Amino acid sequence: MKIRALSVMSAIATLGFAAAVAAGYFGAVHRAFDSFAHLRVYFAVLMAISALPLLATRLLKAGALAIFAALLAIATTSGTVPIPAIGMQYGPLYPVDPEQPVYRLLQANLRYDNHQPGRFLSLVGRVQPDVITLNEVSDAWAEKLRLLDSAYPYRIVCPHLADVWGVAILSRRPFAAAEAPRCDPRGAFAATVLNFGGRWVSVATMHLGWPWPFEQAWQVGGLTPYLESIREPAILAGDMNAVPWSHTVVRVAAAGGLTLMPSPGATWLSFRLPEFLFFAGLPIDQVFAKGAVRIHRIRTLEDIASDHLPVLVEFSVEPRATPPESEISELAELRSD
Repeated sequence: MKIRALSVMSAIATLGFAAAVAAGYFGAVHRAFDSFAHLRVYFAVLMAISALPLLATRLLKAGALAIFAALLAIATTSGTVPIPAIGMQYGPLYPVDPEQPVYRLLQANLRYDNHQPGRFLSLVGRVQPDVITLNEVSDAWAEKLRLLDSAYPYRIVCPHLADVWGVAILSRRPFAAAEAPRCDPRGAFAATVLNFGGRWVSVATMHLGWPWPFEQAWQVGGLTPYLESIREPAILAGDMNAVPWSHTVVRVAAAGGLTLMPSPGATWLSFRLPEFLFFAGLPIDQVFAKGAVRIHRIRTLEDIASDHLPVLVEFSVEPRATPPESEISELAELRSD
């Protein structure tokens, strides 16, 4: 009798987690389903665990099928399942061309109330990236970032309405004089055009809010005109608060004509949990590219006392599709007309 009750409980739990996994594939239907997508791996693991007792009962086949379905669901988050309806695809990583310079972009969510800013500043000193994209730039952080003025004299800081979730771009490379840096009114998006050795590249960062029932879905809609204005070649990095296989990330990529690049793995875990569990966190800091930008490597770096790990992007820019500043000026004039 106890074995039968255990089988029933196992079957019910398996069906429940299976429903949660399935819901995540319908993010395009309603934003609520997309919230399930963010937790797909967790639900799939729980689904497989709850199905294990079924292997010792008459529901052996059902249990085996549930475990296979769980493994398939996890596989759809890897970018290796060639089925557009259920999988997602990353853009390619390119080998380094020894004849082309390699640049570095550092993306970091600083955490607005970070009490150890020196850890991030020390990281910048060691890595020495060409450009830095930042999220959660609070008033306190804006003050600390002035310590980088001499090393990164070109910058745009977009304050958030609540003074905690601003975004910023710091650069060693000069901004294009003909195209002014841009912020959205809420301080969730920043973009500029940088000169990488005579090759002009649009660099942008974005920080989205939390998924449904919070503001993420409508925020993407409000930022769509800004995403559409990113001219190639371009690279966008930021905290999307959304996993790569979510409908939210698909919307961002489609709005900007961008290609999602391979995830560096888990980048977020609640600061209330120990650091050794970071491997089980969520990959919500994303990198996108388009045009002549060639991404070579994307990896996470050490903890900076934030609940996000910083992400380092190594890339090159092909000589083609990089107009001189005179052409940028003409484009700016056409846009203003």
